[in-house]
Formats: sequence, structure tokens, C-alpha cells
Amino acid sequence: MATTAGAPSGTGLSQSRGLLNQRCLGFSRSSWGGASKLVSFPSSFSRRSVDNTKELQLPRITAVVKAQAGPGQMDIDLTLSPRVNSVKPSKTVAITDQAAALARAGVPVIALAAGEPDFDTPAVIAEAGINAIREGYTRYTPNTGTLELRTAICQKLKEENGISYTPDQIVVSNGAKQSIFQAVLAVCSPGDEVIIPAPYWVSYPEIARLADATPVIVPTSISENFLMDPKLLERSITEKSRLLLLCSPSNPTGSVYPKKVLEEIAKIVAKHPRLLVMSDEIYEHIMYAPATHTSFASLPGMWERTFTVNGFSKAFAMTGWRLGYVAGPKHFISACAKIQSQFTSGASSISQKAGVAALSMGYAGGETVKNMVKAFRERRDYLVKGFGELEGVKISEPQGAFYLFIDFSCYYGVEIEGFGAIDSSESLCRYLLDKAQVALVPGGAFGDDSCIRISYAASLPTLKEAFERIKKALVTLRPAVPV
Repeated sequence: MATTAGAPSGTGLSQSRGLLNQRCLGFSRSSWGGASKLVSFPSSFSRRSVDNTKELQLPRITAVVKAQAGPGQMDIDLTLSPRVNSVKPSKTVAITDQAAALARAGVPVIALAAGEPDFDTPAVIAEAGINAIREGYTRYTPNTGTLELRTAICQKLKEENGISYTPDQIVVSNGAKQSIFQAVLAVCSPGDEVIIPAPYWVSYPEIARLADATPVIVPTSISENFLMDPKLLERSITEKSRLLLLCSPSNPTGSVYPKKVLEEIAKIVAKHPRLLVMSDEIYEHIMYAPATHTSFASLPGMWERTFTVNGFSKAFAMTGWRLGYVAGPKHFISACAKIQSQFTSGASSISQKAGVAALSMGYAGGETVKNMVKAFRERRDYLVKGFGELEGVKISEPQGAFYLFIDFSCYYGVEIEGFGAIDSSESLCRYLLDKAQVALVPGGAFGDDSCIRISYAASLPTLKEAFERIKKALVTLRPAVPV
């Protein structure tokens, strides 16, 4: 169970939250020469939006403070880059950190926000890392990764995904997120458009913005299992379209693209010579039959224009090892390697030895991963059944990953005494954190404000307790719209 005994009183809980709110204020304290000064920033500033598909143009915010430094004073310009000001912080990271802080303050919070398996890293992988340390394998590796690991990745991609690469077409990075970031930086120029189906992983639009590209969001619907309509994709493509981001199985929805739909998408992509594809396949081994995985690069004509991104975090429960990779045509991969050489250089030598061990566990991770997936499926089935019995709630049953993306919008419009209005996914998540002490992620962070993401990467007893708390909190609300 993720809960802890000894829940504080209502007053103590309010004090704990008050402390957290103080920490989240838009101020920072700095100290020079022993004198602490409060540095405040403007509470509001104008934003100009070109149109619905264009990136917001943010003015540069300048703040100058006088700080005590020995006998004299000096002015410090605290200006941040407009690029940084245009990027939103990760909502999942923020909520996970908030839940952890509440837990440290004694609040019995159940955190179902982070996408992190609750399983330990398999023993054979952990032992490989330990042995790497014992054997002195603690020095820098080649920038793109060890030949041993890149060769093993090539073998895996050929046997499991039907796509062939050579080691010089692989870059191993510190997690799949870095691989995605470097690939976007490698091919996107200022003003290029990155097409992203919504709901999307929270980092996709922000990575596009950091590359000075414009995210173009293509909506999907829960009635269509959150799968992008190829016809809608076609209407979204312009002469500025440079990259299409696909994630199957999906974070946050758990949706899996059938091969037939991917083939339709591939035919559309083939009509546009400038358009490349980023296929994020980090959840490929967490699948629930009869769903099957298809690598986009395996489709006719798509190898030449596809970045295939994967990693070890999810299927092998190796989140803290920070190990991912990207595969693709050498021309593009060399560009990714160039960026990495000036960014972080190679990934951890110890993690790479562990990665080799992971890929040696058998097809798709062998029995160890299969048992993890079996547990995920049991948890999914329990939650789908439970939430499916709640009046007004809409669910698209996930076929992969370990998330539920549930439409709770029937509760919007309710006014709660002492809390306020529930009019969005964020306000409902705040209500559930306050009333049920369960931390979830608002769907607005993923591009669909009608839903909330629930991670079931937690033990079944923990999930049962969380569901009962959420159900009890929702029972006090009446659906605001007819169902």
C-alpha cells in the first residue's frame, strides 16, 4: 500500500499545503554577502498569439536587482531566454514532486501520476550493472554508445521489429527523451511545423518549441479510441510540415495503432518529401492481446524517413538507469550524434552494460517482462471495470502501456462549498488531491481537458485503495450534465 498511517488533522493538512503553496510562489531568494533579498517578477505580461496553430510570442522579461557584494553593490540582469519563457514545465513531474512533498509532510497521498513501473529492475540486469562497477567499467564510452550495445540493439530491431540497421545508424542516449529532443533539433528549423496527435505526451510540444518549431495539434476522440484520423492528418500538412510524432502504444491513452491505420498514414506521408516521422515505441512490449505492435519504419518506403525511438525504462523497469536510443538513416543519425557530442556525450557506461543484459533476456524481454505485463493487465482490467460502473464516465480501454485516460467531464460545472468550481481537468485533479488524497494528472496537460490520466504502474492493493477514495469523492458530486 502506498498510504501511510497517521493522517494529519484537517488543520495540519491545510498547514502542509500552505507550506507547499509558499514554495510554489513566483519568487526566489538569493543571498550575497550574507544579505538575503526578495527578487520579484512582474505578475503578468502580454502575450500575442499569431493564430491557433502558431507558437505564442513571448516578450523578454527583464529584472534587475541590486545585491550586496562586499563593500559595494552590483546590478544583476536576471533576464531569461525567450525560448525558456515559451516552455511549460512538465505537469507530470510537478504533480509527482508535489505528491512526494505532501507524503513527506505526513499526508497519506497515493501518487498515480508518474509513468514509472513499480517493479524492481530484473536481477540479471542489476547484476550486470554491479559487475560493471566491480570490473572497473566506469570510464567514458564512445559518444554514440558502446559497439556491444549498439550491435545488440540492431539485432533486437531486426528480430522483433523487422527493421535493419547497422551500429553507425544507432545513437544511445541518456533516456529516450534525450533521443527525441536531439532528433527534433537535428531536422527542425525555425518556423517548421511538428504535427502532434492529441492527446500527446506532455513533452512533445515543448520539445518542438525548444527547437524553435511550431507544434500543430491534431485532435482525436475517445469514441475513436484516440486514434488519429488519416484524413485529418492530411488536412493538417502544409509546406512547413517537417515532422510527425507518433506514439504507439500511447502515453497517455494506451491506444495502439493497428497496422492498417499506420499503412494509411504512411501513404499520406509518402506524398510529402519534406515530412519525416518520429516513431516513439517506448511502450512496445507492454501490450495486451489481441493488440500487436507495428514499427512505422517497417512499412514500405518509411525506413528512409523515420526515426525509431525506444529505451529501457518502461518494459525493463529501468527508469533510473537513464538509457534510450534512436535508430534511423545515417545522415540523420550522424546529426543526432553531433548534437550529443556537444551536449552530454555518451550515456553511462554502467547503464549500457545493464542494457546489454536486458536485451539478452529473450524475445521481448522473455518471461520476466511477460509477467510484468500480466500484472499490468490485471490492474487495467480492475480499473476499467470499476470506473466503467460510474455514471457518466467515459473510457477507451487501453491496449498497451499502463495508463487510463478517462473522460470525467460530466462532473464539470459543479460548485463545491469551501473549494470552488470544478470546471476543468486541473480543478478536478485538485479536488481529488484535496478530498481523496490521490494525485492524478489533468488531461489538459496532454491536450484534452475533458480527461484525467491515471497511471496504474502501482500495486493492485494500492490501486484498489485509490479507486475507493476517488469513487467516494465523486459520489458527493452529481453529474453536472445529463448522461
